[in-house]
Amino acid sequence: MNLSHLTRRSASALAEAIRRREVSSEEVVRAHLERIDAINTSVNAIVSYRPEEAIDRARELDALQARGLSLGPLHGLPFAVKDLMDVAGLPTTHGSRIHVGTVAAADSVISGRIRGAGGVFVGKTNTPEFGVGSHTFNDVFGITRNPYDLSRSAGGSSGGAAAAVTSGMLPMADGSDLGGSIRNPASFGNLVGLRPTAGRVASARPGNAWDPGSVLGPLARTVRDTALLMSVISAPERRAPLSIDEDPALFLSLQPRPFAGARVAYSPDLGGLPLDPQVRAATEAAARLAADLGAEVIPVDIDLSEADLVFETFRSLEFLDAHGEEAAEHPDLVKQTLKDDIAWAGGFTAETITRAAGARTRLFRRFQALFEDVDLLLAPCVQVLPFPVEWEYPTEIDGVAMDRYYAWQRSCSRITATAMPALSLPFSFSTEGLPIGVQFVGPYRADRTLLEFGLTWEGAVADTMARRPAL
Repeated sequence: MNLSHLTRRSASALAEAIRRREVSSEEVVRAHLERIDAINTSVNAIVSYRPEEAIDRARELDALQARGLSLGPLHGLPFAVKDLMDVAGLPTTHGSRIHVGTVAAADSVISGRIRGAGGVFVGKTNTPEFGVGSHTFNDVFGITRNPYDLSRSAGGSSGGAAAAVTSGMLPMADGSDLGGSIRNPASFGNLVGLRPTAGRVASARPGNAWDPGSVLGPLARTVRDTALLMSVISAPERRAPLSIDEDPALFLSLQPRPFAGARVAYSPDLGGLPLDPQVRAATEAAARLAADLGAEVIPVDIDLSEADLVFETFRSLEFLDAHGEEAAEHPDLVKQTLKDDIAWAGGFTAETITRAAGARTRLFRRFQALFEDVDLLLAPCVQVLPFPVEWEYPTEIDGVAMDRYYAWQRSCSRITATAMPALSLPFSFSTEGLPIGVQFVGPYRADRTLLEFGLTWEGAVADTMARRPAL
């Protein structure tokens, strides 16, 4: 039986088909394993691959269903968690030679929720070393390539997750986002990627649990699939002080929210950032589409002058906390960009940290004030097109030199500094056929509202461009 058509269906459609017994969990899992076997050697998105275990689990789920039992909304769907998060029985390498051979004894919070909802683990998704940087490569598994052009980056740090979903190896995936690690690969892969409000997808990871910078979230091919995964992973967690105690089922009842009558703030470059000319043109076209849909589009020049200080300070402190000791113990096994971040943090004064903390508060309040007058902010998502895989990172944009290895993704990291939720949505393609996404930002905790606007946007874009197949 040819099962290849199953890898082109949405996660929501697959889950419904399994629920109705139109297709078995084993058939759905086998279809995706066949897709992995066919193309993963080229894309390199799935690592620590466990096909036999996945088939055994799918059969167990089919047996449960035959007895009238279902584990939940992901029952029978194949899944691979980003290789920064633990899955019991699978390696967690963090893309680092330091952790090769480290096997997780228990599930992380997010993995446990996915397993409990019926997800079938087929392996992990590739990530840059310790998730550092928005280009997915490491010395353990190698480079993840963009399914739209194998010579180009899939983005990062959730690049393996995005490439797997884009190419049909997975129906959806999880990711994490500090400076754009969900939004960046979503844009590069023609996907939907949500950076939720901090605490929406709670975690019990070690480190500063009070820091809203690094969050977990979903990547999918549709807004509905994004919401489906959010309904599973967004439950509160008692060990997470920022945890949001709202019923995750709120993501299962989305209704398209019209742009007609909405007020959309528009920032063409988020405080003067350089953009690839095609990205700039696409963002301008997106603003015109929002107006065509009936929105009042209002150009804004919101003050983001302190955003880089906020992001760069707390990013470096996070890496010092998480990886400072092992980087000192294994300096030859840690890449230079991580060592740079740790070194920057080591040089901070109390005054620097205090200034950054105050600036973060000011940014938050400035954006909340903005959202008293507008419903959304529209901005570029990624400043560049997917770049050659041989590059470690872009060193210039439109003739402007980048001062740090992550400076090319400040269109994402400046939004991170505000603590607002942000949604990357597909929009167009470059002249070379490479995806270009746009970014919508909403008020604090307005994750559902963002997705409802996303439903309307998705329908409008489907009418104005063909979704080009990858690979």
